[in-house]
This record gives sequence, structure tokens and C-alpha cells, in this order.
Amino acid sequence: MKILSKIYMALIILFLYAPIAVMIVFSFNSGSSVWVFEGFSLGWYAELVFNSEMLEALKHTLLIAILSATISTVLGTAASVGITTLKSKLAKSAIMSVTNIPMMNADIVTGVSLMLLFIFCGKLFGLTESLGFFTVLIAHITFNLPYVILSVLPKLKQTDPALEQAAMDLGCTPLKAFFKVVLPSISSGIFTGFIMAFTLSLDDFVISYFTCGHYQTLPIVIYNMTKRTVTPDTYALSTIIFITVFALMLLYNITLARSEKKRGVI
Repeated sequence: MKILSKIYMALIILFLYAPIAVMIVFSFNSGSSVWVFEGFSLGWYAELVFNSEMLEALKHTLLIAILSATISTVLGTAASVGITTLKSKLAKSAIMSVTNIPMMNADIVTGVSLMLLFIFCGKLFGLTESLGFFTVLIAHITFNLPYVILSVLPKLKQTDPALEQAAMDLGCTPLKAFFKVVLPSISSGIFTGFIMAFTLSLDDFVISYFTCGHYQTLPIVIYNMTKRTVTPDTYALSTIIFITVFALMLLYNITLARSEKKRGVI
């Protein structure tokens, strides 16, 4: 049974990561072939510098990812604190159910519904162009918020409320007690929520596709390229993005492990 389980795990890893490994290998190919490795070269990485369309899309993607992750983290942390302070279990349950809808809902349904909402609001206010930078940003904040809330809420539940009360007894205002006592204790949850929001925003295609208008992100540009020919510099950029996301997820797991270890010691 142990041998079968190992073979099973090896096959899963192979099917999951073989395509990524092929992409990484051929991003260093000296030729443009996708089936013959002609020699090692960094030429396609150098070509990225001259691909203005892709670099512009990358800039858009990073800007949206950073802004949406930051705003989602601030709003999600505030929402988590508000949910924790609620006394009614029914109200908490209702709010959490509404919060989880963007996570459970199909991306295409979320994307189409947001697109219709933005177009309706654009026509209502007489805008010449309803979709653009702000609609993509709002859409990304919408689907990022639940992940931040679910990262911060457990940390708030683990925090002893007596610590905040003790800080206020010693002369702190409620706001100062929150920043001095509560915020440091939930910082790991806030950090993991930010990383989750950033990676989800960086990777999103479906919702961005329906809400972008002329403001195109990198996944949309790459999708449009598949209708023509995908050049090998796309493999190079995808490799860079994969390594970045992998490093962020590794950092996320390390932070989570340290937090769990610290809690175990305490």
C-alpha cells in the first residue's frame, strides 16, 4: 500500500508540475521551438524589455494587485474586528454567509454580474466609458475581501480580550489599545491575508476579463496572444511570475508555521 500511495503521489505531482517544468525549460531555449531545445540562452528574458505591450500589461497587473491587496487587507481587518465584536450569533452567521458568497460563487457569474452593475452605473452617471481601471480594482477588492477576513478572524479569536481591556485600564484609549495590543497579535493573519489577496489578484483572468474594458491586465494580454502566436518571451515572463508567486506562497507557509509554533509554545 505504501508503494502504491507513493506512486499515486508521484503521478499527481508529475501531472501538476510537468507543464510548468516544460515552460521553465523552454523559456531558456535559444530558439523559438517549443519541442526542440536548441541550446541554453537568456535571450527571451532580454526580449521582454522590448515587448512594450506585455510590460504595460504587467505594470497594470502589479498596480491592481498591490492596490487591491492593500485596500482589501485594511477593509478585511476592520470587518473582522467588527464581526468579532458582534454579540448576536444570528447576525454573525448572516454576515459570514454573505462574506463567503464571492468565494463560493463561480467566477464567470461574479464577472458578468459586476460588469452589468458597472455598465448600469456608468450609464446612470453619464460616463462615456463604464469599464476601466477603477472597475477592475473594485472587482478585485470584492473577491479578495473574504480571503482576508478568513485569515484575520481566527487570529482575533485567539487573542485574549483581557489584554486589550488591561491596556485601556492602564490609560490607553480603545484605538491606541488596538494598535498597541491587538494589531501585533493578529499581524501574522493580516500578512497572510495580504499575500493571499495579492496572489489571487495577480492570477485572476475571468473577472478581470469582464470588467477591464480597455485596461488590460497580463492574463488577458496572454489570452489574446493565444489567438495568434504565443512567443517564447511569454514563457520567460510566465516563469518569472511563477517563481514570484511560489516565493510568496513559501513565505506565507513559513509565516503560518512560525505563528502556529509560537502559539504552541504559548
